[in-house]
Amino acid sequence: MASDAILTLSDSNFDEHVKSDQPVLVDFWATWCGPCRMLAPVIEEVASETQGKLVVGKLDVDENQATAQKFGVMSIPTLLVFKNGEVVKSLVGYMPKKDLLDKLADVL
Repeated sequence: MASDAILTLSDSNFDEHVKSDQPVLVDFWATWCGPCRMLAPVIEEVASETQGKLVVGKLDVDENQATAQKFGVMSIPTLLVFKNGEVVKSLVGYMPKKDLLDKLADVL
């Protein structure tokens, strides 16, 4: 499902990827979630347009419940932005690409 520009994250590899010098955007999603499917192409475009400035990953909450619980993800889609392993921004729900890029501007 994810393109080359998007990491597939899991409970086992999550920490190593979010402890990056670059900001890391993580999309917490599930296959049955309609808004998640609507957001997927937006995430793809953002990943392509911000390569080199932002690392983008997706984590399926059904397959990786421990990580979703660790970060208190109660609604999906939830987008968390990490810097050096720490959450610096949290966004919940679908949004158009322009809105998402506007909300990410301060971390890029």
